[in-house]
Amino acid sequence: MCGIVGVFSIESVNQQIYDSLLLLQHRGQDSTGIATMDGNTFHLHKSKGYVKEAYRTRHMRSLIGNIGLGHVRYATKGSADRENEAQPFYVNAPYGIVLVHNGNLINTRELEIDLYQIDRRHTNSTSDTEMLLNVLATELHENVSGRELTPDQVFKSVTSLHKRVKGSYASIALIAGYGILAFRDPFGIRPLVLGKRYSKVHTKEEWMIASESLVLENGDYQIVRDLMPGEAIFITSNGELFSKQCVTNPVLSPCSFEYVYLARPDSVMNGISVYEARLRMGDYLAKTISKQISKGDIDVVMPIPDSSRPAAMQVARSLGIEYREGFFKNRYIGRTFIMPGQSQRKQSVRQKLNAMGTEFKGKNVLIVDDSVVRGTTSKEIVQMAKQSGANKVTFTSAAPPVRYPHVYGINMPSRKELIAYNRTEKEVQYEILADQVVYQTVEDLEHSIIQDSIVKHLDLSCFNGKYVTDGVTDEYLTWVEETYVS
Repeated sequence: MCGIVGVFSIESVNQQIYDSLLLLQHRGQDSTGIATMDGNTFHLHKSKGYVKEAYRTRHMRSLIGNIGLGHVRYATKGSADRENEAQPFYVNAPYGIVLVHNGNLINTRELEIDLYQIDRRHTNSTSDTEMLLNVLATELHENVSGRELTPDQVFKSVTSLHKRVKGSYASIALIAGYGILAFRDPFGIRPLVLGKRYSKVHTKEEWMIASESLVLENGDYQIVRDLMPGEAIFITSNGELFSKQCVTNPVLSPCSFEYVYLARPDSVMNGISVYEARLRMGDYLAKTISKQISKGDIDVVMPIPDSSRPAAMQVARSLGIEYREGFFKNRYIGRTFIMPGQSQRKQSVRQKLNAMGTEFKGKNVLIVDDSVVRGTTSKEIVQMAKQSGANKVTFTSAAPPVRYPHVYGINMPSRKELIAYNRTEKEVQYEILADQVVYQTVEDLEHSIIQDSIVKHLDLSCFNGKYVTDGVTDEYLTWVEETYVS
């Protein structure tokens, strides 16, 4: 999971990109980077940690140019601790290319061999993003004829890239002296949204491409549309936009976990409001709860802030039970799900959340969370509720049990870490010390997200084990687990 943004402007873009990355901080807190382009020259700064800590005045002054891109990273491939894994990545031939990527490639073993033995290209990290960049560079080299790079040649190169690369990838690249390129994988697993505005000074079109729509709206950009799966967009250094579908049979299958947890609620992706999808998750979850629990056995409904709040409000409203805020969040602690390592996640739960005893004492509490993945957070929360005097704790999830690895850019690669893997709901209940556990069904989650939208299919692989791309075999999953470091 990462956040990416690309900007073409009439004036300097460094501040726009910085402000955009602040809005995308929830998508990654391991590292960040910005690259700008001034004519044929790139300017680059990247660093570990949060956006607000990574850039000083001297860095911003050095980021010269009216075209640029930015990235916030949450490690799913490579190491979270190695600074050379931070994006953007750069290659100097052909032209000079800088690239950022949100997603996860699943054929990196094959690509590593091909890049070295056939393409004669060397990578300096374990990052699949650097592999993606080198594939793009190779295809540009192979498909360009003549002295000038044309949009058609760019699109032909992306078409060739799609044939070589498997997995999820929403990417933005700068090509020195020519412009900015954005493309999305043939299944549209990871989001990418295009927006435009008119320069107040020059009345000329300016463009922004970002992971989430809220970034565009914050910058006063009009949302044009989502990039379609398999589509590429090329914006020249003069601001002229070209687009082309680069695969024959694209199938829009966005990641369901974006709507469950990852995206901000004020974003719209693939035409679906994240907030409204989470409200519907609450409506569907309430129906399941009512089948399993008597209304008289629940005194209050409480959310785990913040992503589960819309679902919890709808559960309380649908069941006619009082809604209360019993857990309070420390805003200065990052998202525990995207922290590297189980021990750090566990330690951070109690630093992040505090239970107010007066809301729990003597009550039968129904807690709504967005999902239960490793169970680390869930167990700590149940213990906090009981230590605060709760009589009974029912733990509910707006998402189904996470039983399978997520291989498309979310850090759930090991089945052994998933609390619901090979466990029944009763066994999960025992593990997290709850009095009862209620999950959303896979069917209800799907309905709550795609209702009345253009989306007909979702990637629900972490819930049902059905992967939308080829190449996710038992052998591959075992290899991922063996090479994964928690």
